[in-house]
Amino acid sequence: MSTPPPPPPDNPWSPPPSSRQPWSPPSPAPVWGQPAGYRPQPALNGFALASLLSGLLCFPPLGIAFGIAALVQIAKRGDRGKALAIVGLVVSLVLTVSVTLAVSQYGQRFFDRLDTMRQFEHTEGEFTDIDEMRAGDCFNVPGGDLLDESRFVYKVGCAEVHDGEVTSSALLDDGAFPGGEQMEENATRTCWKAMDEYAMDAWVLPSYADMFHFSPSRDSWREGDRRLLCVIGTAEKEHRGSLRNDAGMLTPEQVTFLRAMNAADHAMLNSPDEEVDETLPEYRAWARKVDEALGAEAKVLEGVKDRPDVGVAARAQLKEVEAARKAWREASRATNPERFDAAWERAADALSVDTEKALRGAYKLSTTVPEWLEDSSGGSGDSGGSGNSGGSGGSDGGSDGSSSEQA
Repeated sequence: MSTPPPPPPDNPWSPPPSSRQPWSPPSPAPVWGQPAGYRPQPALNGFALASLLSGLLCFPPLGIAFGIAALVQIAKRGDRGKALAIVGLVVSLVLTVSVTLAVSQYGQRFFDRLDTMRQFEHTEGEFTDIDEMRAGDCFNVPGGDLLDESRFVYKVGCAEVHDGEVTSSALLDDGAFPGGEQMEENATRTCWKAMDEYAMDAWVLPSYADMFHFSPSRDSWREGDRRLLCVIGTAEKEHRGSLRNDAGMLTPEQVTFLRAMNAADHAMLNSPDEEVDETLPEYRAWARKVDEALGAEAKVLEGVKDRPDVGVAARAQLKEVEAARKAWREASRATNPERFDAAWERAADALSVDTEKALRGAYKLSTTVPEWLEDSSGGSGDSGGSGNSGGSGGSDGGSDGSSSEQA
């Protein structure tokens, strides 16, 4: 009788029984993780980067806000980017200050010009920067105020009513700003000469014509302004027509005569500002300059005294000029103010308007004595020369660096 086989095991995959250790499944594969003690790197703070980019590329004040926000968040969270936030904050601060200074410096000038442009809407002519104006151009200004500091005018034809007529437009030399007082002195001297060349016969100028100039101020000089514009102002009355009467419109003999007369007039008009008893040496130096200028006039008269057309009048004028020169030479040697004043009075009495009037008639120039000369001489009496004052004389502009002044 045979023995039946044993029943099959419950798990067909179970190993057969043996005398070895019981079988166990293999260990699972190891999982690769972070080493012990490792901490993940903190994230870069977004506000730190935004602060630097805003400061450099778009809006610095926004960069300041981002920089502060970044530093606060970094302190709380421990984010990265503290150095970046500080750099962005500093850059934004520097650029904000720079922009603020630039706006404060140039913004007011911009709004001033904008206001001027609005005023000019009611002024006749074509809106023009004075840098574009040249000798012979005429223009208007708002309200006829030729002392306004604006660098803009309204250009019109000289046949139209106008406030001013340009006698000279020139660029000044580069370099340091000479100072307000020196600028005023240089501009006044230059523009009187320009007026004498542009309107050589002062007797035909109206009594309301004055000399003005637009000159650089200290601020405009720093911005590159070097333009000096010399002007005959006629804003006091409704004036039409050009006052130009230069060498191209006169004969050579008339030009020579008028230049000599104008030079003598200017020498006599440029007396020292102080009283004689305060600066006698300056007055003596001035007397020498007047004598030299009258000497140049006498030389011109000597050259024509034998001409049949102007000789008689030239000899009469020459006699007065020599008498005046003698008195000016005495003034230049005066040892006290009283003697200077006495010599000065004799020099003024030596020249008369009537004699010059006759000479001007011989040269076929205007013989109508202008109002400003009648006022200064009391009619046809003593005048001390023709006195080419260019009109009523006006008053000092009182400039503190403004670009428009009256001489």
